Amino acid sequence: MAASLRLRGAASGLRFWSRRQRPAVASLAVVCSRSMASKTPVGFIGLGNMGNPMAKNLMKHGYPLIIYDVFPDACKEFQDAGEQVVSCPADVAEKADRIITMLPTSINAIEAYSGANGILKKVKKGSLLIDSSTIDPAVSKELAKEVEKMGAVFMDAPVSGGVGAARSRNLTFMVGGVEDEFAAAQELLGCMGSNVVYCGAVGTGQAAKICNNMLLAISMIGTAEAMNLGIRLGLDPKLLAKILNMSSGRCWSSDTYNPVPGVMDGVPSANNYQGGFGATLMAKDLGLAQDSATNTKSPILLGSLAHQIYRMMCAKGYSKKDFSSVFQFLREEETF
Repeated sequence: MAASLRLRGAASGLRFWSRRQRPAVASLAVVCSRSMASKTPVGFIGLGNMGNPMAKNLMKHGYPLIIYDVFPDACKEFQDAGEQVVSCPADVAEKADRIITMLPTSINAIEAYSGANGILKKVKKGSLLIDSSTIDPAVSKELAKEVEKMGAVFMDAPVSGGVGAARSRNLTFMVGGVEDEFAAAQELLGCMGSNVVYCGAVGTGQAAKICNNMLLAISMIGTAEAMNLGIRLGLDPKLLAKILNMSSGRCWSSDTYNPVPGVMDGVPSANNYQGGFGATLMAKDLGLAQDSATNTKSPILLGSLAHQIYRMMCAKGYSKKDFSSVFQFLREEETF
């Protein structure tokens, strides 16, 4: 798929939505028709660390679910709760005209939509398909073209916030697609997140997510390096974190997701770096940033270095640990 595919559909500009403020309705007919069907079944494909709590929040808002995951065990608790489990993405599309996908990679997304038993095999005209995976923007654009041929609507809506935010319904969604369909997407996404931001045409949601995660990786590495240095200089880690968080070095990685064991409760570093956002996924997202930087001739010196560091971590046994385990990696790699 060519990375040079032109952006299509939406006008430029940024639209923001939160629980406190909603944008003006662009298409009353669309909103009314969607609202009338508010509690009709919603399809959900991909019940991993993020997809599981996202789907549960839809359930809490009264939406019946039609669900599928490549690992049947992931569906069991939903089936026990009375939700309908089907055997492939095509069957989801046959039973629901609003579908959310939450998948690990571009390859997984392509298979779910365009595979032998993919969504496009049985998608209904007028269906709204929302992909919350973090994938290559060019793949999102190509999928949108294929979906459009079937008379349906595709929007990319990757998320930021991590597993904790997914559980507490505090995710941020970055949405790309036809602007007239934003309100319809917002109805569902608002059940799973506190911020829903319209970014522009298909692919711009992915672009925003890639930029965010590149910055997150860089700031996490910086926080880990600063904490490691301070500890080796004799500072108590909790005291150092307190000072950083009341000073100009403060960031999300230091005050909300600190990578040093014992500094904070309820974060992966307090649980041997289990759960959270895996180092493999961070390496994947940084690879997407690297590809996008190459295509746009954009210098990302620190982003490229972060990509190398996370690839090294994955090669040395950190692939299944949370990305904040970069602190542990740096502690063990004294040869740097």
